[in-house]
Amino acid sequence: MAKKAMETDNLTVKQSYYCLFLSIFVIISFQASFSDAETHYHEFVVCVIQAKPVKRLCRTHNTITVNGLFPGPTLEVRDGDTLVIKAINNARYNITLHWHGIRQMRNPWADGPDRVTQCPIQPGRSYTYRFTIENQEGTLWWHAHSRWLRATVYGALIIYPKLGSPYPFSMPRREIPVLLGEWWDRNPMDVLRLADFTGAAPNVSDAYTINGQPGDLYRCSKQETMRFPVDSGETILLRVINSGMNQELFFAVANHRLTVVAVDAAYTKPFTTSFIMIAPGQTTDVLLTADQTPAHYYMAAHAYNSANVPFDNTTTTAILEYKSAPCNAKKGKSSIPIFPQLPGFNDTNSAIAFTSRLRSPSKVKVPLQIDENLFFTVGLGLINCTNPNSPRCQGPNGTRFAASINNVSFVLPTRNSLMQAYYQGQPGVFTTDFPPVPPVQFDYTGNVSRGLWQPVKATKLYKLKFGAKVQIVYQDTSIISVEDHPMHLHGYHFAVVGSGFGNFNPQTDPAKFNLIDPPYRNTIGNPPGGWVAIRFEADNPGIWMMHCHLDSHLNWGLSMAFLVENGVGKLQSVQPPPLDLPQC
Repeated sequence: MAKKAMETDNLTVKQSYYCLFLSIFVIISFQASFSDAETHYHEFVVCVIQAKPVKRLCRTHNTITVNGLFPGPTLEVRDGDTLVIKAINNARYNITLHWHGIRQMRNPWADGPDRVTQCPIQPGRSYTYRFTIENQEGTLWWHAHSRWLRATVYGALIIYPKLGSPYPFSMPRREIPVLLGEWWDRNPMDVLRLADFTGAAPNVSDAYTINGQPGDLYRCSKQETMRFPVDSGETILLRVINSGMNQELFFAVANHRLTVVAVDAAYTKPFTTSFIMIAPGQTTDVLLTADQTPAHYYMAAHAYNSANVPFDNTTTTAILEYKSAPCNAKKGKSSIPIFPQLPGFNDTNSAIAFTSRLRSPSKVKVPLQIDENLFFTVGLGLINCTNPNSPRCQGPNGTRFAASINNVSFVLPTRNSLMQAYYQGQPGVFTTDFPPVPPVQFDYTGNVSRGLWQPVKATKLYKLKFGAKVQIVYQDTSIISVEDHPMHLHGYHFAVVGSGFGNFNPQTDPAKFNLIDPPYRNTIGNPPGGWVAIRFEADNPGIWMMHCHLDSHLNWGLSMAFLVENGVGKLQSVQPPPLDLPQC
């Protein structure tokens, strides 16, 4: 009965019906809040074996996966569903799972960032994530939130509207998740471990991937290139997710226009474009109509590199295949797929032109009277060494790389998670004196004095009263290099009200803010050498991490956390922690 109901409602976890090789086993059930109050369950049948061998670029690696799948299973749910997800860790690393973009109202215990809202799930242990989808629909995703495990531990999380609620655009014939990733021809944890030791930047990836496959342009990859068959004339919905670690990407489909209809599970005013720019952590939904001559067309992605730093300059591809393409093309004898025109690697003008077109479908509620006006400098830094150029000081000029917000390089606690320490009243784990503005004002995007390049390491939180109206201006700095930093705020989505190049001017720039129909997002980047402003209401109590979604920067300390105090009564207060919450 339950299985039949699941099939009827098309709420499934894809690619899961067989004996599974895995390092983390996830049991998923859905409790759907439909009008008949019927409960819908889904469980995996599994055989538990350690890390799954995954072959890419001619070499096989024991890769950390969920249910033996790379990428992991796609979760398909509806707005209003309650998810119960039991994660059993059979890997050799501590791990947590994060449900990226889910608001987790009053429930930070299910959010997942390691040492922030929970202690990690240790090898051989388990933890059950329980949360409800509340007034959200669209494309999100899930991923590991411990060190660099999310390089391979990730998957799509698709939230359909409630039954009877249509999309605000014509129903597509089919929907395709397109997960853009990065692949290292070695253990990503070893890449991180080496960078941690030397203080230098981590090695860049060896390939980009589409749904786990590098594509035709890489060695030993052509036979496994992803292929998406389409019928002439049909319209499909591509749910594009940048699940890469450290690289913003341009994405396009040869000869086809893309109509953007949503970002970060928030609908947009539709607009048509030949490409999208998408940062790690972000999602973009686009409609594509198969209206070209029947043939094979590459969809492709390559780097948008906004900083003067090394990057992976390769290109990943998949193939859009018209089913009515000539037979010889289907056999691959004479047809080479048509390649799209992508913007150049450093084409900031195209990147900004794309993001500046995003708007909400209609007038939205934006906080107008601001209670907390925060100005956050975001950027890189260097830690000076007492023994420069030693094995542990291989960064620029014998230093170690760092990153910070308002000159505070965030340090995760070790004794307990921040949320557990706060709930338990444990002192000495964090302080609540995170600075609302930089400790020193300077020409943020100019020639910055070397005396300002070294941040202070600390575990500082910023406290917000429940219901506070918050504005944050993220200001890039030119320390080491200007760069687009995609900032992700857990537990919230926010209105992106303005952006610009250079230093933010609090006297003149707010007059240009869009307070009518700004886009809503959960991850937003600043223009390189510029700023971006967001607004939200602090209506979700708990401790919520905010960080750059370039994981090399996160590892260097480009993060902080908000402590949103309880409001009045149960519905404005953090719910009690689950009994199986992991302990440190």
